[in-house]
Amino acid sequence: MVAFLALYGGLGIHQAAATALFSFFFTGILGTWLYQRRGSVDWRVTLPVCAGAVAFGFAGAFAASLVNPRPLAIAIAAIIAIAGLYILVPQKSQSASRSGNAPGEKTLLLSVGAVSGFGSGFSGAGGPLFSVPIMVILRYAPLTAVATSQVLQIVAATSGSLENLRHGFIDWRVAAIVTVFELGGVIAGVRLAHAASARALRLLAAVLCIASGGLLLARTL
Repeated sequence: MVAFLALYGGLGIHQAAATALFSFFFTGILGTWLYQRRGSVDWRVTLPVCAGAVAFGFAGAFAASLVNPRPLAIAIAAIIAIAGLYILVPQKSQSASRSGNAPGEKTLLLSVGAVSGFGSGFSGAGGPLFSVPIMVILRYAPLTAVATSQVLQIVAATSGSLENLRHGFIDWRVAAIVTVFELGGVIAGVRLAHAASARALRLLAAVLCIASGGLLLARTL
């Protein structure tokens, strides 16, 4: 969404990131409700992650406001493209997933939230772009990671948007338009996440990330 708004939406990179981040507040609410209905949200895991993101979403947006548009666009494009490349890396099978109950896990989850919140606020790309890969690497079940990321979006978008409001970066008209279509996408995406081929979804997500990040990087350079 950030790359699309910057490339085709007529917005500067600061405005694109802030507008996309604000729209993710609403997709997070709908996504949380839909995943909770299916019993997929593990609150023992989710609450520490969200707690870690509360302050760091604001901090990430503040850091982005201090960066000039060109280097910010390059950083965001690189983050999106790297996320796409990561998706293509074959995942090793994990014999046992973390449950959130082991000693030290709460601190680990707080750290995941802090990193994801900062990255979300800084790039506007949304908490899931950061939290899902990190949680999968740390051996949390993929569906748990995705469900947790829906709640994280609410916290990170709220925290980061509070800082973006101070600078007037959010384009309210564009936010309203994209949010309507994003909500339709969330409904379809939740169904796919529970039913479709994981391999096909990974490939599609990878191609979209690499293409959009690459286009944004090429235009910026």
